[in-house]
Amino acid sequence: MKVSLSFNDAISLIYAPPSSYLIWCLMAIFLFKRIYRYQSHDYAFSTVENLLHSLGGDDFLRMLNRTLLETLQKAGFSEKFLDEIVAPVMRVNYGQSTNINGFVGAVSLACADSGLWAVKGGNKLICSGLLQASKSNLISGSVMYIEEKTRTKQTGTPTKMYEVAYQTGSETHSDFYDIVLVATPLNRKMSNITFLNFDPPIEEFHQYYQYIVTTLIKGNLNSTIFNSRALGKFDLSTILTTDNSDLFINSIGIVSSVRENNPQPSEDGTYVWKIFSQETLTKKQILKLFLSYDYAVKQQWLAYPHYKPPEKCPSIILHDRLYYLNGIECAASAMEMSAIAAHNAALLAYHRWNGHTDMIDQEDLYEKLKTEL
Repeated sequence: MKVSLSFNDAISLIYAPPSSYLIWCLMAIFLFKRIYRYQSHDYAFSTVENLLHSLGGDDFLRMLNRTLLETLQKAGFSEKFLDEIVAPVMRVNYGQSTNINGFVGAVSLACADSGLWAVKGGNKLICSGLLQASKSNLISGSVMYIEEKTRTKQTGTPTKMYEVAYQTGSETHSDFYDIVLVATPLNRKMSNITFLNFDPPIEEFHQYYQYIVTTLIKGNLNSTIFNSRALGKFDLSTILTTDNSDLFINSIGIVSSVRENNPQPSEDGTYVWKIFSQETLTKKQILKLFLSYDYAVKQQWLAYPHYKPPEKCPSIILHDRLYYLNGIECAASAMEMSAIAAHNAALLAYHRWNGHTDMIDQEDLYEKLKTEL
């Protein structure tokens, strides 16, 4: 017999009542959703802190500057709830503990319930679909440096522009642009972009990212390793771990099709399992987790920032007409956050180019837009 419990069902069975958890998450989500209304009216923000303050006021900034543990303790949650429900969710979503900042913790908890969306064929299709819809000219290359230069236009007027040099294969090319948006983490291990001859110089970035190892394994899980008397009664589909776990993994779960509510095994009765861990799994560790397996595919990557509040988000405006999207990841790293940052940067660049100062960093937008209806 298979047993399927939602996250909130599990809470209600183990920890009663879950109402305070639900209210806390729903309030954070309700406030955060204001950003879509602001952006639909073309309002932009020049800093991540201004954006967050416009949504949740000082409360959101306090969440950014103290740990999730402190935030939930002040809200009255028990140590047992924090250790056995909240910490495992942080480990699976961000590879870290409840010492991450309270804002990214709220984002993580909001993603713990059922009803999330995915794209058939992979979420990467969102990027290719947006690129196609925008009719942009994609140049496949690695950016080497960005330099501000003065060029004379056809009118004879000297104008400051940005030269972007990039490498495609063994060849180096460059083009000139009026506005540049940097949409990759400015971390030397990830992008390695140099900013040449800027006055004042572009500040150095100390946005450290968390290593995580993803391992996909097709095989028969060794359920006895998890030492639960209940395992003989139902099949496992997801296993999360606590901070004080002796296990060498953060989480393990069955990979299922987007269209399937209940994961289906392959013809030989085995599943494909996705494992998150801090270190690359050895063959000995894999054999401890699985009775037998057909293959294991491992990928180590810098997945998201290493959160250590108080957080200082990098500037969105790096220089005149030079913008940085990924600073928002210091608040919370997610596809939705990146989309919001991109929309905000585009609006900010447009308004600054056209002198629309009344559309940037406006206070009390929620009340202002409410009275306009």
